[in-house]
Amino acid sequence: MNRRQFIKLSVLAGLSLATVPFIKPARARHSGSADMVERIHKSDAEWRQLLTPEQFDVLRREGTERPFSSSLNKQYDEGTYVCAGCELPLFTSATKFDSGTGWPSFFAPIEGHTETKRDFKMILPRTEYHCTRCGGHQGHVFEDGPKPTGQRWCNNGVALKFIPA
Repeated sequence: MNRRQFIKLSVLAGLSLATVPFIKPARARHSGSADMVERIHKSDAEWRQLLTPEQFDVLRREGTERPFSSSLNKQYDEGTYVCAGCELPLFTSATKFDSGTGWPSFFAPIEGHTETKRDFKMILPRTEYHCTRCGGHQGHVFEDGPKPTGQRWCNNGVALKFIPA
């Protein structure tokens, strides 16, 4: 491929990206006061002893599990969804909904138990969220969810544990 072909291909790729509709990420923010949650810090070696390889990849390396692979995707019993790393409650079953995306989704977290930051790993900006206590990566939040918040907190199932009511 010569330089002219490369430039032509780059321009076409840029134009096609500009026309692809994408889901608008939520505004980066904290979901409440993190001062109320005592933070924990562990080394990678300590986390590896506590977590499965899949949990370690998602929680500590910001990985993503395959869609439709989590049993929590279809879990609708009453209870609480807690961080798989430190068991901090993150969501209640009252905020869970079926987003059709293949990952457990919620329209609101428990106030003060998550923190967000901007993520540019997929080129377009997204809002990533983490557990306030252990810093474990949970997933991404988008502004295409149901009322009352209009948000979709899209979570990796391996990053959660379900505690029945």
